[in-house]
Amino acid sequence: MSTTTQRSLKHIENYALGKWIKGAGEGQVLYNAITGDPYALAGSKGLDFAAMTDYARKVGGPNLRNMTFQERGRMLRALALHLLSKKDEFYGISWATGATKVDSWVDIEGGIGNLFAYASLRRQFPNETYYVDGDIAKLSKGNTFIGHHICTPKHGVAMHINAFNFPVWGMLEKVAVNWLAGVPAIVKPATLTSFLTEAVVREIVASGILPEGALQLICGSANGLLDHAINQDVVTFTGSASTGRMLKSNPTIINESVPFNMEADSLNCIILGNHVEPAHPEFDIFIKEVVREMTTKAGQKCTAVRRIIVPENKVEAVREALNKRLSQTIIGDPNVEGVRMGSLAGISQRQEVMEKVEQLSKTQKMIIGDFENYEVKGADKNKGAFMPPVVFLNENPFKNTDCHDIEAFGPVSTLMPYKTADEAIELARMGKGSLVSSIVTANTKEARHYVLGAAHMHGRVHILNADCAKESTGHGSPMPLLVHGGPGRAGGGEEMGGKRGVMHYLQRTAIQGSPDMLTAVTNQYMYGAKYVEKDVHPFRQYFEDLEIGETVITAKHTVTETDITNFANVSGDNFYAHMDATSLEGTIFERRVAHGYFILSKAAGLFVDPKKGPVLLNYGIDECRFTKPVYPGATIGVRFTCKEKIEQEKKNADDIAKGIVKWLVDVYDETGETVAIATILTMVKKRNQE
Repeated sequence: MSTTTQRSLKHIENYALGKWIKGAGEGQVLYNAITGDPYALAGSKGLDFAAMTDYARKVGGPNLRNMTFQERGRMLRALALHLLSKKDEFYGISWATGATKVDSWVDIEGGIGNLFAYASLRRQFPNETYYVDGDIAKLSKGNTFIGHHICTPKHGVAMHINAFNFPVWGMLEKVAVNWLAGVPAIVKPATLTSFLTEAVVREIVASGILPEGALQLICGSANGLLDHAINQDVVTFTGSASTGRMLKSNPTIINESVPFNMEADSLNCIILGNHVEPAHPEFDIFIKEVVREMTTKAGQKCTAVRRIIVPENKVEAVREALNKRLSQTIIGDPNVEGVRMGSLAGISQRQEVMEKVEQLSKTQKMIIGDFENYEVKGADKNKGAFMPPVVFLNENPFKNTDCHDIEAFGPVSTLMPYKTADEAIELARMGKGSLVSSIVTANTKEARHYVLGAAHMHGRVHILNADCAKESTGHGSPMPLLVHGGPGRAGGGEEMGGKRGVMHYLQRTAIQGSPDMLTAVTNQYMYGAKYVEKDVHPFRQYFEDLEIGETVITAKHTVTETDITNFANVSGDNFYAHMDATSLEGTIFERRVAHGYFILSKAAGLFVDPKKGPVLLNYGIDECRFTKPVYPGATIGVRFTCKEKIEQEKKNADDIAKGIVKWLVDVYDETGETVAIATILTMVKKRNQE
């Protein structure tokens, strides 16, 4: 390439220390995967990684930690909406990575979808900068010493080293989680396709939605970045197992005990159930799923199907069906009408795949695919990074095991037979751990047998049949609220997973002390803490005015047999323990016992202030336990305590400003013992309606 041509190329930049910085020197030439033409220059030479990590921790970290979970969630939603409005620009750039419109949709809108998903997840967290996890641990007989767990954001930075195949999704699925947790990020996309990541980051920065220091970007080599990691950081890596192991063994990572999440090679498999016949709808579903996984992103997905495991008497039928569908797949320029599969991400990637194909060819037969005689529509196959789909047949997969060891990261898969369900499970396990495995079957027993036998070797098991095929997101689609990762060669890591994913960026700390002290620390009422009693009933107070620990000690009620009979008549609950004193022999009950739900209902009658006020409605029950039988003649009262307050934002300008209040309902009898305990929720109007 001439110097003149190189000078005319756009030099994509890095975003560090709050500004855009062009790497020093000429930079690495990036190519259009479709045309083979030089596309851009990238380089990170001159970046100060020590300063970047320090900036993230000292500027980005405090800015994010000062926000509550609710505020961070709303930030994610605003960012998602902004990026969605810019998606057309991203689609135009994505084309140069070899992606079809569908491929780009998965990458771009799928990535934005992660922002939306984690924005919604904010509702599972309090309007606090921290999260109180789990239940109280009673550490003493008199309940003066208790324990709990509090989760606070790590005072570090998330360093994300991403793969080339998903330059948008790969970034957004990770940063959505660390931002919700309150941790800043440094993103290092694969240089090959970093021009698309840079375009998205430019829009993120331009939006002004994120606080300063929340995001930095390295477009080029990040060699030396991990040398500056500390124990409060989190490192994630998506890429080859060899690179991942090298990074994971960095002395700093080891010495500082830095959490390292790796997503690596994965020889994912799909199983055709033994009960599926070619005439069944599941057979066609199976073929469509395999073809989709081989051709979407030209097979460049960490979740793509690499091993096709079918009953030995269905091998030929599957081969014929796959050949028919794959032969109809039009390869070429994604902008050309009718093209269904684009190119690989670059010539270098194609070369790597071809080398793996050559290795696989030594022990198995290529039954689909012709590197000489395939057509490319709208592009020059000799210049672009194109290749046809390839299917191998391994007739003896227990002996010829290359298919379980070698991953060709492209539109390449191996068909292999099994005799029994246990053989199918064993073949699945021979992949040594994967991100996902699928089984296509309408037989529930077959599905159960496979899942229980194979789940320990896969991060996700996808069960597919005619009932869910229409709405299924597919074998290759990780979901934000489900874990993504896998054991063994898949890296042993785990990301996303809803709230579970957020916890990777929080420090879970045990806290111990008196109920009063832990109530003050967590801003959640701990059983046994002192009550706050006021002259005004809490149902007469607005959301802002309620205090944690505020309690009503109610009047009392003596339970009668008439109460039990009347409740049975109203509810229709005539269970023998309530209504038939002659049937109690051999039970724990001494005589007719009051319904648990009568006790709770009567409790409500005791603690509710019936007049119209700030309380808008009963929102539900979180938990409820009936701990002691209540017989006629027992006298019950209620300790009704404000346990926790949860903010809610207005859905629109006309919505009522309100919040959710959790109440501890402690029902006790004349001995002082608790007979029922529950957490109920009310929706309470705010005084401030702005």
